[in-house]
Amino acid sequence: MPVPAPSDRRFRRAHVTPGRRTRLLAVSWRKAGRAAVLLAVLLYAAYRATYAVLHADALTISRITVSGNSRLSRGEVAALLAGIRGASMLTVDLESWRRTLLSSPWVADAAIRRVLPGTVAVAISERQPMGIGRVNDDLYLIDDRGGIIDQFGPNYAELDLPIIDGLAAAPRDNGPLIDETRAALAGRVLASLQARPDLARRVSEIDVTDARDAALILKGDTALVRLGTEQFAERLQSYLDLAPALRERIAAIDYVDLRFDERVYVKPQGRRPAPSGPGR
Repeated sequence: MPVPAPSDRRFRRAHVTPGRRTRLLAVSWRKAGRAAVLLAVLLYAAYRATYAVLHADALTISRITVSGNSRLSRGEVAALLAGIRGASMLTVDLESWRRTLLSSPWVADAAIRRVLPGTVAVAISERQPMGIGRVNDDLYLIDDRGGIIDQFGPNYAELDLPIIDGLAAAPRDNGPLIDETRAALAGRVLASLQARPDLARRVSEIDVTDARDAALILKGDTALVRLGTEQFAERLQSYLDLAPALRERIAAIDYVDLRFDERVYVKPQGRRPAPSGPGR
């Protein structure tokens, strides 16, 4: 039979509130997971889009155009830039490839620019040979600054350029081939004559053995014309103006010294120099 049990008013059922933090953590992890998946999808889509852009035919270098070259053939320029083909026009380092072009002794300056679709345009400025330097037993093409361009050979036989002597530097281990001071003097002579093609065509040899005195020999003339370190074209023109009168007085001339503007010294072969001009 049932047994009655007295109720105790002090007893209360425990009020337990469900754990909201646990539910929030579970919801947050689900959101983070969905966000991570979404981010991965977006990153992959961006990667594929970037890859497609970088490898698009219009943005892949497949053609090289060359202008301004004369001595360098288009093939030689293309060979210097061989690794640029297939690169992306957006990421290719044009300055690095420009430095590669400047490594060629014939290239004085170069410019490279992008041209859509898939083309890089190369503009070359070449060094101009102004003389043939005789260094020891070898011949070299020399530019208007006295620098070596290339070794002279049969492939340059059509060039009608003056021979330059006195360029060789003192022999020493790993030293330069050309003396810089005398090369600079030769360069100044060449630059001065470049402005007077009529005079430049008459010069057969230039001697810079003495770094303080450039001496020239003209075609069809055996006299050594000493010009010093300045006013080369002006002094050479003075000699040409005086030459007929000098030849009337002195049949065989060793040298003519034009370094002193007020006087011209003429040395006959086998005799001491004789002054000529206003101060005589």
